[in-house]
Amino acid sequence: MLQSHFPEKIMAEPVRLREFSRPQPDEDGMSLPAWIYSDADFLEAERDAVFGGSWQIVCHVNDIPEAGDYHTLDFMGDKFMVVRDRDGTLRGFHNVCRHRAARLLDGAKGKCRGAIVCPYHAWSYGYDGRLGAVPFRENFPDMEPDRNGLAPLELEVFLGFVFVRQRPGGLSVAEMMEPYRAELEPYRLPELVPQGRVTLRPRAVNWKNVGDNYSDALHITVAHPGLTRLFGRSYGSEAQPWVDKMWGDMRAEPSSNLSERLYQKFLPDMPHLPAERQRKWAYYKLWPNIAFDIYPDQVDFMQFIPVSPTQTLIREIAYVLPDAHLPSDRRREMKASRYLNWRINRMVSIEDKALIERVQDGMASRSYTAGPLAITEYGLRSFGRKVRGLIPESRLERAPAPGWYRRREGN
Repeated sequence: MLQSHFPEKIMAEPVRLREFSRPQPDEDGMSLPAWIYSDADFLEAERDAVFGGSWQIVCHVNDIPEAGDYHTLDFMGDKFMVVRDRDGTLRGFHNVCRHRAARLLDGAKGKCRGAIVCPYHAWSYGYDGRLGAVPFRENFPDMEPDRNGLAPLELEVFLGFVFVRQRPGGLSVAEMMEPYRAELEPYRLPELVPQGRVTLRPRAVNWKNVGDNYSDALHITVAHPGLTRLFGRSYGSEAQPWVDKMWGDMRAEPSSNLSERLYQKFLPDMPHLPAERQRKWAYYKLWPNIAFDIYPDQVDFMQFIPVSPTQTLIREIAYVLPDAHLPSDRRREMKASRYLNWRINRMVSIEDKALIERVQDGMASRSYTAGPLAITEYGLRSFGRKVRGLIPESRLERAPAPGWYRRREGN
């Protein structure tokens, strides 16, 4: 049986962003309209209203352990970097030279040797973002070095994970995640180290379809037979103001599937986790497009990056505690468990890809505008509430004439 919870405080929690109009009494029980999942103007509105002030995850502190180490993130045309300064401070900047806008750092990660040097004209910047050497400096008589350092980003580290945002102000990541901080702390997240590398998985769907599916507990027993074999029909679901959560507790009955059965067998007890967390898989989606998969054996993050109205990149990587925290005789079991976790979730990913593409395809039908939401679809209700509060056109059944966002903004 599906276990669902809807904390009372979400009902009273206002959208602490940009409110436009009062919600209609019945709109909480309806999905967002199909047209906003393929409309170019709506994506432009989202870029400003949803993502302009949103936190985006870049990496973990242990991805960049030494001075000069960096990670980059390309997001909706903007280019971000996080670099470790010589004093150990993490700093976030736009990955763009202030001279002629050349991209400064290449690749998902790397190391700067002594300075951040532009490959176009050799302007160089310190790890603190200050402009340093400028070749042919005499040719820039009016240039003020103090006003031409790297454009900064607001940066926050939450339990070891590094976030940046372009527009400062609003809630911190810690404030948004506060309802679940206590249950995350036993996982020793600041000590995690990367398992492998960041991967990018393209999906031919709108980014909201990826997030909606992630927060949808109703489809698990219908479309994910492997998860149903592992967790039965008791998948939990709830929503807090800024985070959706789902979870399942592994059954004692051995699965009929070999990978799942071996995972049940080999998954070792974790000395750092309380008893109720030893066999629990939990999922947390942070507004608007970041998700954490919290397993006993590893932790993943996923980020749903819009590419176009109907194209999304899922950016993800797994992290693990160094095996030194386990007795030597259990390390082999842990290695096997992580591999089996990957096999199980690879199939879940294949199943979800088919589901979200099916939904995106159906949304093109003129017969569909919006559908009713169950009272237990808490994540979808919460997400819709925020989108309607930020972009009033999301209350329309059909799309306005093309160009509506530029006309509305006077652009």
